[in-house]
Amino acid sequence: MDRPALAAFLRTRREALQPEDIGLPTGARRRTRGLRREEVASLAAMSTDYYTRLEQERGPQPSEQMLAALARALRLSTQERDYLFRVAGRNAPSSISVAAHVAPALLRVLDRLDDTPALILSNLGEVLVQNRMSKALLGDHTGHTGHARSEIYRWFTDLDQRKVYPEDDRDRQSRALVANLRAAYGQMGPKSRAGELVAVLCKASAEFAELWERQEVAQRFVDHKTLIHPELGPIEVDCQALFTEDQSQALLVLTAAPRSEGYEKLQLLNVLGNERFPVSN
Repeated sequence: MDRPALAAFLRTRREALQPEDIGLPTGARRRTRGLRREEVASLAAMSTDYYTRLEQERGPQPSEQMLAALARALRLSTQERDYLFRVAGRNAPSSISVAAHVAPALLRVLDRLDDTPALILSNLGEVLVQNRMSKALLGDHTGHTGHARSEIYRWFTDLDQRKVYPEDDRDRQSRALVANLRAAYGQMGPKSRAGELVAVLCKASAEFAELWERQEVAQRFVDHKTLIHPELGPIEVDCQALFTEDQSQALLVLTAAPRSEGYEKLQLLNVLGNERFPVSN
């Protein structure tokens, strides 16, 4: 681990970012260039003290998960991310590791979406980043580990995950998720993480195994759907997707037609955020 090189790189990249680059208001005049340390730490979900020690050449060797979080927070390109890993004494992520790095171009769009639900997914259904409206509507799905990082895995192994969809739409959603996974399987190959996920799910879920045998292939994200919020009930939304060039990640944006009931509910959700209504006795 090259502590001086790591510290200098982090500091330079932090100073190169402006608040508006990550969707923050510019606010009053700042004493320092770029972002504050606490802002980078918050974006990377780490303590300000931990991040400060890295910039001051006093920190421990960051884990691969920490480095990936820093790469996202600092909006690094793939080459910059690889450099960050190397000066920290870690191997750069494999080019086929779909969840190792969030595409900066998608992040820049997500940063500017504050009043409508939006999230970035890998082609294995892993939620990489969510905005606050997405978390308010769907819950926070960024903390899962292992196979459970994939919504496809959770859908077929934890039936509670299906409550966000109306019962009469769950079969269609099951087929869409399997078709999406087959598209990723065809792109990544049988010895990839997609192949591993297929093997695990074929053993864990008879429903998945049956659907997998249908050989359906699709990348279905653009859709009109109804989502069930715990307090606001059914919300009709339109889902639009923006893909990276290699199709490995997608930015999903959920909107509702102006003046529709779904639009009014999203407006209310924007005000309420992650708050929950009190339960009446």
